[in-house]
Amino acid sequence: MVTILFHSTIFGPVHSRRLGTSLGVNLSPVDGKVCSFDCVYCEAGYNSQGTGKSGLPPREEVSRLLEAKLKEMRDAGASLDVITFSGNGEPTLHPDFENIINDTVRLRDLYFPEAKVSVLCNSTRLDREGVVNGLMKVDNCILKLDSALTPTMRLIDQPVSKSFTCEYLIPQLEAFGDKCIIQTMMLRGNHNGEHIDNTTPEEVDALIEAYKRIGPREVMLYSIDRATPESDLQKVGREELEAIAERVREAGIKVLVS
Repeated sequence: MVTILFHSTIFGPVHSRRLGTSLGVNLSPVDGKVCSFDCVYCEAGYNSQGTGKSGLPPREEVSRLLEAKLKEMRDAGASLDVITFSGNGEPTLHPDFENIINDTVRLRDLYFPEAKVSVLCNSTRLDREGVVNGLMKVDNCILKLDSALTPTMRLIDQPVSKSFTCEYLIPQLEAFGDKCIIQTMMLRGNHNGEHIDNTTPEEVDALIEAYKRIGPREVMLYSIDRATPESDLQKVGREELEAIAERVREAGIKVLVS
């Protein structure tokens, strides 16, 4: 059974296939999962495993632990490409998200000024002023769009909010424009008796139209890399991903396949 990945607030550094040497920041509980999506492919498992008992880490603790790790790495002569907010859920659910970003940028500038700050965000809270303010301050604002068609998005991402739709989301992504990177997980398979496939021509056409409307700095296309809570999912191979990426590039959009 797939369960929570990270049992600490600061983790790594690890090698990210998309971002390089990455020091992780987990704003979710260290013994549970808190997320506004319940994705069928989530490496941290389904929300049903519970939120744990530790609660969300306080802002002061995040800052203290992050500074201690950055100082340790600097003193050891280690290299660092990026500080990445990910972890056991959605980082923008933290009520102090904007202030934590402010702290992180300050500490980055002090210890590793060449490193980037990245946030992996599921895009569900882009209607919150504090969330948008925080995301606008980071180097890599990586926002999720797994399908531009609401029924497919709801099958893949299983948003907690029953009213969350692509029609509601895409204009919010458009407001970020080239300040954001769009990340799309390509996959196919089955879940609860329903077939999932966001690689069909209809799906790719809809994604391309959404990408054109949003105008992101880049699109990241990727597929399953680790165990998933839904066992009946298939990884999309590199050759097929490249073929999809080429269609996106023909529309004038920069694409990274990983």
